[in-house]
Amino acid sequence: MWRRRGGTFAALAAFFTVAIMFFGIGGASALAVPTAPTDVKGKTFAIATDTTFAPFEFRDGSGELVGIDMDLLRAIATEQGFQVDIKSLGFDAALQAVQSNQVAGVIAGMSITDERKKVFDFSEPYFDSGVQMAVAKDNEDIKTYKDLKGKTVVAKRGSEGETFANSIKDEYGFTVKALADSATMYDDVKAGNSVAVFDDYPVLAYGVSQNNGLKIVTAKEQGSSYGFAVNKGQNQDLLKAFDAGLANLKANGEYQKILDKYLAKSEVQEQGGFFQLVKDSFPALMKGLWLTMVATVLSLAIALVLGVVFGFFKVAESRILRGIATTYVAIFRGTPLLVQAFFFYFGLPQMTGQPLSVLAAGVITLSLNAGAYMTEIVRGGIQSVDAGQLEASRSLGLGYVTSMRRVVVPQAIKIMTPSFINQFVITLKDTSLLAVIGFAELTYQGQQIYATNFRTGETLLIVAALYFIVITALTQLSNLVDRKFNK
Repeated sequence: MWRRRGGTFAALAAFFTVAIMFFGIGGASALAVPTAPTDVKGKTFAIATDTTFAPFEFRDGSGELVGIDMDLLRAIATEQGFQVDIKSLGFDAALQAVQSNQVAGVIAGMSITDERKKVFDFSEPYFDSGVQMAVAKDNEDIKTYKDLKGKTVVAKRGSEGETFANSIKDEYGFTVKALADSATMYDDVKAGNSVAVFDDYPVLAYGVSQNNGLKIVTAKEQGSSYGFAVNKGQNQDLLKAFDAGLANLKANGEYQKILDKYLAKSEVQEQGGFFQLVKDSFPALMKGLWLTMVATVLSLAIALVLGVVFGFFKVAESRILRGIATTYVAIFRGTPLLVQAFFFYFGLPQMTGQPLSVLAAGVITLSLNAGAYMTEIVRGGIQSVDAGQLEASRSLGLGYVTSMRRVVVPQAIKIMTPSFINQFVITLKDTSLLAVIGFAELTYQGQQIYATNFRTGETLLIVAALYFIVITALTQLSNLVDRKFNK
């Protein structure tokens, strides 16, 4: 499948990269059976993969990452005597992680193409794919490509399905719309926004077996082959070990067993009710909620320190201090949070050669971003206190620092508290954006769930309810503290 490659984002954030120091760095049968390269035995390799591409990689009811790619990789690792640390990042992020040397390789339903061979070295193909078209289960009007004239179809952005759809759209007179993932595409067809979807045949077949509300109406069109990839010229022993293990699994029949485990299912699975969905999703969602709270608390603690320090810089008499604070605020308020997240997780490691864990990258991003807004909150709070208060205290013989600490700051805190509470809520919700770099917070867990059960609306309703409950409770608690200490 021709799946997309995301670009590396850049941002002018070098001034505060020293914040990294707070977190640390680091995140067909063969005729002759190949032998395992001795250099890989006993080693552990970080391998990147997609987050949701069933049946190749997805999470089961217990939250375990499973699928053809995952089972195949683990079987090869066991057979060849090495360990794997799988990083579920999303396809674009997985490719960037390989290129920035944060991981050794990537396996994510990735098509072997001439363009990608310029950047990556590929293993022998482990799966031959193809494209099929599906429509809503109750659609009796669309049966062939000819029935698409004047209609809109949907395909995964940058995928082989999109390439095939675009290759025949002029012939059959339809329009192609591209979306990011399979679950979203299927929902688009069921909602009537598109009449059909083009996708990889095993992905469509698995979705239909999981009662995704679609039916396949065309035969398989010949597609490309999937391969395991490493950076060009790097990790060649790992690549050779993968090829050796793949050949051995094909020879002993284990390879076919893995395929049959996910592709031999033809019956449509029955789905439980809403409360059964809540019960099944609860463990994964609670794990995501916990990580959301951890990232929020850590980020706000650091952001508060940054906000106070640079807030005072903003009102200082020194032009240098005011300039430093103004530059900091301009950078992190003037660039999107997503750009900052991509910069710290992908761009900075490429520039420094040192990998950064997803938690560290996420916390640094949220801290510096929220700190910029808190800087303005502190500045505004201090400047809101009548200037006569400082003058009066100075006339009584108090020094500048003592006057600020005893007179101005206590009054400013009362003014700033509501804005701090609001920023707390905003930062908690902003953690959801970190899903794009593979941080397994609440929104990420929700995406994992509906990518396998295709119950998008119900799953998102549960996720939204959890956010609402937590934010409401924390807001009430913050208001209680505010009333107790500031009123």
